[in-house]
Order: sequence, then structure tokens, then C-alpha cells
Amino acid sequence: MTQFATPPESAPIPPAKPPSRPVLRGRTVTLVPLQPSHASPLFPILNNDKPEQKALWAYMPEGPYNDLAHLEKDLSAKSASADPLFFAILDNNNDSRDDDLSGRPVGYIALMSIFADHRRLEIGHVTFSKLLQRTTGATEAVFLLLKYSFDVLGFRRVEWKCNNLNEGSKRAALRFGFQYEGLFRQHMVVKGANRDTAWFSILDREWGVVKEGLETWLKEENFDAEGKQVRSLDEIRGDIQARVKE
Repeated sequence: MTQFATPPESAPIPPAKPPSRPVLRGRTVTLVPLQPSHASPLFPILNNDKPEQKALWAYMPEGPYNDLAHLEKDLSAKSASADPLFFAILDNNNDSRDDDLSGRPVGYIALMSIFADHRRLEIGHVTFSKLLQRTTGATEAVFLLLKYSFDVLGFRRVEWKCNNLNEGSKRAALRFGFQYEGLFRQHMVVKGANRDTAWFSILDREWGVVKEGLETWLKEENFDAEGKQVRSLDEIRGDIQARVKE
């Protein structure tokens, strides 16, 4: 008779706290629960009229938006959803008071595939307008969700998934500190086309280094008078990893 090894006994892993709808304030951006009222300021920077904005929707399951009513309808559904749980990204440049959330929406993002019992979730529906792409705020928006997921809710795994053709998203995942895990072939059909999905993750045991790197990079003193970085995130994280190994 075949003998099977008995799994070693270990302490039960408690569930994570389920996400709520907090306000997550950073230095350059603030994340707030997405609302239908965000459609009006978002539409001019997300609509399909401008050629440079069409690329935004190439790998997204929804969009593009050719009229405000369509975007309002979608944001209404998104604002009522608990999974995915959507956040609008507000630009703090228009936000002068600590209690004022009047900053201009420049994109939105979500926590999704939320499994509190397994303590894993995903950051997805990353919709960054041109005003947000390749800015400090784009990095800080992801950092705020990572910090909320690991430090406040107690998740042990945060995932990032994207179309394998989306080279920009894959580069961003690695830059943020996610580790590439593999390719799910013929994973989905999106807008009538095949999607092979690239999977990335950060684990709780990796979060310390990732967090320190992001916090150090995001500090105001890491940017010159023109807003250019003094040290890159890769450089900062490399120094941290070298120190940890000593």
C-alpha cells in the first residue's frame, strides 16, 4: 500500500481583515472611494477622442469611452462593487488642506480577487491618465494600496496580473517590487481576443525590503527642484538588499 507523508502540524493561519473604503493619503496623491461624480473630471483625460489616449484601453476589459454617459454608468457600477473595490486617485497639487479632498481625479485603481481567508488579493484595473503616467503619484498610488494591504489588513500575498503583451505593465510590476511567477497561457478572452496572463506577486516576507525602497524613493528629498528623481528605485532597492545580506 502506498504511504503518504503526513503534513507537518502548524498553527492555523488567521484570515486577513477584508478591505473597507478608507481614504489613503500620500504626499503626492490621495486615494478615495471611487464615485460616479468622478466621471465628469475624468472623462476629458480618459476619453477616446485623442490618439494618445486610445492606447490606455488596449489591454483593459472595459473602455474606451466615447461619451460621458457611458463613463458615468460604468463608474456607478464600479462604485457599488466590493470586489473589485475601486479607488479614485486624486492629485494632491490641488489639495491644500489636510481635510480637503478636492484634488483633481487623474485615474483609478482597484483591489480585487480578494480572498481574506487565504490572505491574498490583487491590485488591478490600473487606469492611469496621461496626467498620472510616469509620475511620482503613479508609484505612490500603488504603494498606498500595498501598505494598506500588508500593514493594515494583514494580507500575506499581493498579486499583479496583466496581458503578456502589455510590456509597460510588466516593467511597472518589476519596478514596484513584484516578482514574476509565470505565464497562464490562453487564460482569458478579452474583447474577443486571446489573453495570455503574466503573473507577479509580493509576499509578506518580501514586503519589508519593498516597503523601505518605495518609502525612500518617495521622500521629497529624493527629487530636485524640477521634480526629477535623485536616485532610482532600482538603485535604492539594490542598496537595501545588499545591506540585508550583510
